[in-house]
Amino acid sequence: MSASRPRQFDLIAFDWDGTLFDSTAIITRCIQRAVVDVGGQEPSREAASYVIGMALAQALAHAAPDVSPDKYPELGERYRHHYVQHQDDISLFDGVLPMLASLKARHHLLTVATGKSRRGLNDVLQDVALQGVFDGSRTADETAGKPSPLMLHELMREFGVEPKRTLMIGDTTHDLQMALNAGCPSIGVSYGAHEPGAFHVLQPLAVVHSVAELNDWLQQHA
Repeated sequence: MSASRPRQFDLIAFDWDGTLFDSTAIITRCIQRAVVDVGGQEPSREAASYVIGMALAQALAHAAPDVSPDKYPELGERYRHHYVQHQDDISLFDGVLPMLASLKARHHLLTVATGKSRRGLNDVLQDVALQGVFDGSRTADETAGKPSPLMLHELMREFGVEPKRTLMIGDTTHDLQMALNAGCPSIGVSYGAHEPGAFHVLQPLAVVHSVAELNDWLQQHA
């Protein structure tokens, strides 16, 4: 597609974990271990993966309903402890970098809207392959956790883009609900944290099953 051809979307906002970054299994296991460390009952894989995309404190509290609130700081510390042990095991999904490069060449504004902390996102964005790729980002700890639309509202305001010209891409119902709350179209990806059966009620434009399929959709429609 020619860069001069009219685009449907000026700004594309990506979730991070489970959408661009292949981290779902590690995050799930770290949540499970952290809960056990503070004396809670280990959540199921489904329960632990469901909270991915939320702000960390909100996610851990949801995954550990039997842990008292006074232990939440320790719970967060134990999660971070386990995550640091495995953060080098995590990588971008195959095909993500070429997809982002192609979108960048077509002059889309590329952003990240994530439940990660600002520190955590900055750490991963230091990778040389990602330097200069994203035009902006928002994290849960500096705005509000999903599905609050605040991250998208701030990104749209920063770049002067209307909701209908903004596309949110994510792997969880939290991402798609955030887009709906912000008045933005969305795309759901089925290869991350949430089963895609619950996506359709949140009205995504499409549900794709691989990075290659996502790239094809973006090339044809974005």
